[in-house]
Amino acid sequence: MNEWLYVGLFFIVGLIIPVGAIGVAWILGPKKPNPIKQSTYECGIEPIGEGWVQFKAQYYIFALVFLVFDVETVFLFPWAVRLGQLGMFAVVEGIVFILILVAGLVYTWRKGMLEWA
Repeated sequence: MNEWLYVGLFFIVGLIIPVGAIGVAWILGPKKPNPIKQSTYECGIEPIGEGWVQFKAQYYIFALVFLVFDVETVFLFPWAVRLGQLGMFAVVEGIVFILILVAGLVYTWRKGMLEWA
């Protein structure tokens, strides 16, 4: 039960620090609203027209694919460091993991989602 006390303590501190920082900034922050401060800021230039702009969803998908392969390296690094000390089951599981990721890469490549433009 003593280990859970530390987990609870870290959880409470993890909630108090950000909530406290936001609360202090809200209390001590300047509160002088005016139309200029509440207008949409667009590089110092007065905005013309609507602020809603369509963008290609392909950029979003490109970012998601990058994120998947970035997280893959986080999972594969400890596996690669201890590869010589792992049993056959762990090696096979790592190979299956890599094959699933390669299949995802081939799929996104064939769909043309890796083309930037």
